Amino acid sequence: MTERLVIVGGDAAGMSTAAQARRFRDAADLEIVVFERGHFTSYSACGIPYWVGGQVRERDHLIARTPEEHRARGIDVRLRSEVVELDISGGRVRSRDLASGVETWTGYDQLVVATGARPIRPRLPGIDAAGVHGVQTLDDGESLIATLTATTGRRAVVVGAGYIGVEMAEALIRRGFEVTIVHSGPEPMATLDPDMGALVRDALCGMGVTVIGNSEVTEIGTGADGRACTVVAAGTEYPADVVVLGIGVRPETSLARAAGLPIGDHGGLLTDAAMRVTGHENVWAGGDCVEVLDLVSGMHRHIALGTHANKHGQIIGANIGGGYGIFPGVVGTAVSSVCDLEVARTGLREKEARAAGLQYVTATIESTSRAGYLPDAPVMTVKMLAERITGRLLGVQIVGREGAGKRVDIAAVALTARMTVAQMTTLDLGYAPPFSPVWDPVLVAARKAVRAVEERG
Repeated sequence: MTERLVIVGGDAAGMSTAAQARRFRDAADLEIVVFERGHFTSYSACGIPYWVGGQVRERDHLIARTPEEHRARGIDVRLRSEVVELDISGGRVRSRDLASGVETWTGYDQLVVATGARPIRPRLPGIDAAGVHGVQTLDDGESLIATLTATTGRRAVVVGAGYIGVEMAEALIRRGFEVTIVHSGPEPMATLDPDMGALVRDALCGMGVTVIGNSEVTEIGTGADGRACTVVAAGTEYPADVVVLGIGVRPETSLARAAGLPIGDHGGLLTDAAMRVTGHENVWAGGDCVEVLDLVSGMHRHIALGTHANKHGQIIGANIGGGYGIFPGVVGTAVSSVCDLEVARTGLREKEARAAGLQYVTATIESTSRAGYLPDAPVMTVKMLAERITGRLLGVQIVGREGAGKRVDIAAVALTARMTVAQMTTLDLGYAPPFSPVWDPVLVAARKAVRAVEERG
């Protein structure tokens, strides 16, 4: 008898699940139905700022696999079809066709929740005015590009200074806008410690962006035409012909919550290592709607990244298809760029280490990404956290120019292997003057961290 797999959400986790399950089982054995409320499948949301900024010329370059390509592989993709209810006890979902409004129940044998994350959109006066844009989907990107093309004014305000906020600031600069970032934290990039975030602020200011910190936005002012014209924060008005929201995202788990599925402290679905929803044999979840285990702190957290989502989908699809896979957890690695500045982190910040009850030491060094005697060797700053007494690596943050960002992968592997900073100093890394000094900057930071552990231990 043919089994039916229903997937809610047609992007990274959902379509990776569908593709992997189809590799294991053919259509005669497993029917796969995917509900997607948008117009696209399998696209890179992370690439939207680069499309807006003009580095990516065409929208379709961000699409890894079209609905037609998935259908050709025996996957029933239903676009503009939004699931509005999960009936877990009845083994069915209720969907609404967004064009006709017609609602339909569809039964399932296996259910995958891959609803992603939703942008944080605070309830403020004017937040829904014309000219205010989020950048979560390709539809969002198209809408923003249309506004940027049509507007005659050249003043843009970005609300929020996380990865999306600073990447959108660069995109707007590239399009010739005068950009102001307004955010509530002391420094941009709250995923970094403030001392490292200050380096990002200096770089943003150097490229012409006005950065306003410690300022909570309270209102989006509108003109007589109903369009956004100012952003009000801490009693000050900042003129705006376009407003871009880059405040961050939260897990989209409203359906799951209403259905009684288990939700963690950070608002994401809870699963076991196989990505099966806790307490439910035939319900699975992956991508930005779930919480994952932090291998460094031992706590659960929410991290919205396409890398994790694709791995989740591969694991879920294999398990449903009759194979086997587990997702052991993450160390929290992320990398981004602002023009020529590269920003990376992995593991814990100081705040996170304290929250986990860990005592730690820090070491910060400045070095170059290649031999210092070569002309214009780019400078980078590396900050390292190590556990006091044991010396176990806890986290690394890197801010610098060319060659800085991907060095964080060294630390990500060391964290996964639970290495000490002393062990890191003996790593056999590649060396040649165009690529690194004799002592790689990450190893220089590790050596300094060893001394800090010895002094504090």
